[in-house]
Amino acid sequence: MPKADRGPQTTSTVLGSSHTLIDLFAGCGGMTAGFVAEGFEPRLSVEWDLPAAATYAANFGEAHTRHCDIADIADGAIPQVDVVIGGPPCQGFSNLGSKDPNDPRNKLWKEYLRVVLAAEPQVFVVENVDRFAKSAEFALLREELTTGSLRRWKHFDHAVLNAADYGVPQRRQRTILVASRVGPVALPKPTHSRDAADDRLPWATVREALSGVPFNPIGVDLPDSRDQFFGERVPGVFKSNELHLGRRPTQRSLERYDHVPPGGGRFDLPPHLLPRCWAEKPTGTTDVMGRMRWEAPSLTIRTEFFKPEKGQYLHPQWDRDRPEHRVNRVITHREAALLQTFPEDFLWCGNKTDIARQIGNAVPTRLAAAIARAAKDTLR
Repeated sequence: MPKADRGPQTTSTVLGSSHTLIDLFAGCGGMTAGFVAEGFEPRLSVEWDLPAAATYAANFGEAHTRHCDIADIADGAIPQVDVVIGGPPCQGFSNLGSKDPNDPRNKLWKEYLRVVLAAEPQVFVVENVDRFAKSAEFALLREELTTGSLRRWKHFDHAVLNAADYGVPQRRQRTILVASRVGPVALPKPTHSRDAADDRLPWATVREALSGVPFNPIGVDLPDSRDQFFGERVPGVFKSNELHLGRRPTQRSLERYDHVPPGGGRFDLPPHLLPRCWAEKPTGTTDVMGRMRWEAPSLTIRTEFFKPEKGQYLHPQWDRDRPEHRVNRVITHREAALLQTFPEDFLWCGNKTDIARQIGNAVPTRLAAAIARAAKDTLR
């Protein structure tokens, strides 16, 4: 099978798409997956991290995927498309107009703007961390939109969106900006809420996301498999069910896990099981060594979700009266991908740490699809 055709057949391939897309800083393709589900056809993606670029190529095709620095994409190689999406790192945008044009902190933002100007999309989308909306970098982006190089995209809207409000079983906050040169834009309206208010659906839960996933992992290690992408060998290609992998916790770690109920965390540990750093810090970091709750969304899935000391990542199954009905482990890579709403047939490349980083850095696919629908409503 040609490499460009490998992986799940995209919605745009099946239905025939009238909307085209560029994804910059694409990662493993969480945003693209959401846009493809809404009928968009990716024409160019750029990702410098090899395992992430390989995962993207395995799912959406290698022919339009570029594993390189965005600066290496020549203007003549940038297709004109309907929509450009991407999440440039927020560091350095404050120096966009600095006296030193070669300041490396400017580079990624300048390159994002360069691609937008070359591709001339009707709409472009910027996504970033929640605090980006209050940053000096964001204020300068607004200046570019009102009086600078992006002023043709004069219609724009932005907000910090909670992924749980769009059917994602995860409380994850992201700053989203949508800008248009063809007419007014509107961010997607929430479809879900905590208490199903205003005729919205209730938030999706961890139980819904992990339904049918066995409590017991299939093993600890990925299969011994490698494939070639961009002329290099990488681990993979792995199916999502092959990511249902556990760890080898110590007996002391297992004892700690056993004391943490759903919604609980490090404050539920008895004194003799508290590490010194936690014993000496009686406040803050409330979610570490935390256990998820079945009937609620998870907290944010970060890149180190496989470490319980990093957040609320213990499996939600826990019975106060029946210790034998407790699942004392962190969530697996497969479970984290489901909480990020990746499709079950999504393919993965890289080692376990690579894949965890891809999952944690991704925009939840279901949130991306909601943004895609809002963008599509603006397109001519």
